[in-house]
Amino acid sequence: MTSSPDTTARACADALWATDNASQGLGMQLTSVSPGCATLTMTVRADMTNGHGTCHGGFIFTLADSAFAFACNTYDERTVAQHAQITFIAPAMAGDKLVASAIERSRTGRSGIYDITVTREDGQQIAEFRGHSRTVGGAIVETP
Repeated sequence: MTSSPDTTARACADALWATDNASQGLGMQLTSVSPGCATLTMTVRADMTNGHGTCHGGFIFTLADSAFAFACNTYDERTVAQHAQITFIAPAMAGDKLVASAIERSRTGRSGIYDITVTREDGQQIAEFRGHSRTVGGAIVETP
């Protein structure tokens, strides 16, 4: 029995989410997933702010990186980050709900390129992240 691409993407996301202590520990929520795409949200807590009173860039990077991970692992092939970069555009503050939307731009052989836009819930752009992925072999979903 062959499952649909959307069903495979959801099964992969569920399997990864079950053991993703980092994303869960930061209060992230996986709000959508489909082949090559994922959206996660995270509310900036006071303990995520830096000496300027803004969200520490590492937390914004982590949110984007988690969206990247869920997007590139939607094909039931274990995939990891090979390279990533981020450009910060505007600050985020404690209480802001951030949304990271990942979309696949290219997937050829074992390599992929994904763009992740981080916005506030009101649409204000916060950062742009580009991730390069590499499949490393093995399935994500346990099959009987």
